[in-house]
Amino acid sequence: MINNFSSTLQNRAWPIITLFILLVAPFALQFHLHYPDEMYYTDAAIKMMQNGDYLTTYLGSGELRFKKPILTYWTALAGFKIFGISAFSSRIFFLLSGAAIVFLVHRIAHLIFNQKNISQIATCIAASHGLIIFSSTRSIPDILLALFMTVSALGVTGLIKYGNEAAKKYLWMFYIGIGLAFEVKGLPAAALGGIALIYLLVNPWQRISWKKMAHLPSILTMLIIGLFWFWAMYIKFGPTYLNSFIKDQVGIRVGSKLLLIGTNFGLAVVLYFAMFFPWIVPGIQAIKKQLSKVTNINTAFFGFVITWSISMILMTSMVSVFYERYLLPVLPLSAAALAWLIAQNPKGLKNKTIKWTSCVFLCLNLIVILTALYLNLGLGTFTFLTALGVMISTAILIALYISFKKSWQPATVLTTAILLLFFSLSLFTKVISLPDQGVQTAKHIQSIGLPEGSKIAFIGNLHTSSKIRIALGTSYSLVNLSKVAYQDQLAAFDYLICDENTKQDLKTKDYKVEVASTNWNAKYIPDILLSILEGSQDTWREKGVKKYYWLEKQ
Repeated sequence: MINNFSSTLQNRAWPIITLFILLVAPFALQFHLHYPDEMYYTDAAIKMMQNGDYLTTYLGSGELRFKKPILTYWTALAGFKIFGISAFSSRIFFLLSGAAIVFLVHRIAHLIFNQKNISQIATCIAASHGLIIFSSTRSIPDILLALFMTVSALGVTGLIKYGNEAAKKYLWMFYIGIGLAFEVKGLPAAALGGIALIYLLVNPWQRISWKKMAHLPSILTMLIIGLFWFWAMYIKFGPTYLNSFIKDQVGIRVGSKLLLIGTNFGLAVVLYFAMFFPWIVPGIQAIKKQLSKVTNINTAFFGFVITWSISMILMTSMVSVFYERYLLPVLPLSAAALAWLIAQNPKGLKNKTIKWTSCVFLCLNLIVILTALYLNLGLGTFTFLTALGVMISTAILIALYISFKKSWQPATVLTTAILLLFFSLSLFTKVISLPDQGVQTAKHIQSIGLPEGSKIAFIGNLHTSSKIRIALGTSYSLVNLSKVAYQDQLAAFDYLICDENTKQDLKTKDYKVEVASTNWNAKYIPDILLSILEGSQDTWREKGVKKYYWLEKQ
């Protein structure tokens, strides 16, 4: 039975995509972790719902922000509109975008290679890629940029396969993908799209005529989609709005020091390959043994993969601050190419590195599950949902162990073990991160019966204010104040949420002060675990927390 289940996973894309969504969702759709840049998009989306202006983007302080085009804001907004304002709705479409990338990788591999085993290996590589998974758990532009550039890459793949006889749908994919990607992040999409277009026109293996590429309906649609928001902002604010956008896209991002560029280049190259571990090991072995076959089959496709990847690495090298997520747009396409290489290896996925990495992830899952069980029981946080989660993760782990011992479908075992780790982690991190400060603060405000529409000032970590703003929804106006120069602004607010340091600086005799939220400090986790053994866990409930306070003028 387990063998049949494993074979089903290996022979189709949808089971892996379903596992991707279901196993990552518990970790992604609550604030176990909150990435700093998420606040820009969720804060602006809530502001859009409050003021009815769906084109202009604002910070939590009320200041305008034009650094990124509109589509990421609209993605967060769509979640809020459909599912209500919550952590779940702020991220659901980003998680689904990650799942869509996995599907597109399967389609690219199937289109160019037309072999089930290669398509399934590609699906597993994409679904288990750490950067794709983590990016799918954050409401920021990178996963959307990767999604739409992968749509464009699917169009390129169709054009490479069929040449000048390719169906028009591939031109639509190519151009619409670029247009949507440009509306997500601007110039990186234009650069990658331009490089792809030049490659299609000049590559010597499957050159596409310029007449074929000059498909006006899809080109005009691309331009309308990509430039719509920029035109709207020009009409509303004039050319001054471009200063912020260009500064972010060029002025801040692009570095000029040779040492910095060299360092970034080295990091980009190392990470590009390292992030495909362990899949890359049998792929490299295939290149060593069958180099002539690699260079003689699907040359135009591999040339495109190499061209795009090198271009992305070079662009990433030029930034002033390096982030591994900048490589994300070319990783899905690279996954499809790597799958072909693995399939050419006589040993394939029976490689020792694949086997031992699977073993490591199975052991990590066991450790995390046992630690979560210990922590929840020790701190008295063990609930029915926790028990259900432990049973599900344990059952999947046992099934994977049996498959591992019998050498059934190694790609499926490794992929599922990696995805299961995120599910297992959610059982552990919920103790120290949930309910998040936003949910706790909102419950406190509801308990005191604060009138809707009240203005509330916030002083503290801006990521915390973002979570509070999501929990409060559109019922209240939460305004971020500067931690340095807030004194002159306080007179305009009767209500204030602040951190410990701000509370100590304020004249609290003028306020009624209550604790609004508490959260475990992650640095105390080892001490918390030890305190359970010592039976002194109750002391850490106060000692190991971060607090936010509710202040109301008297």
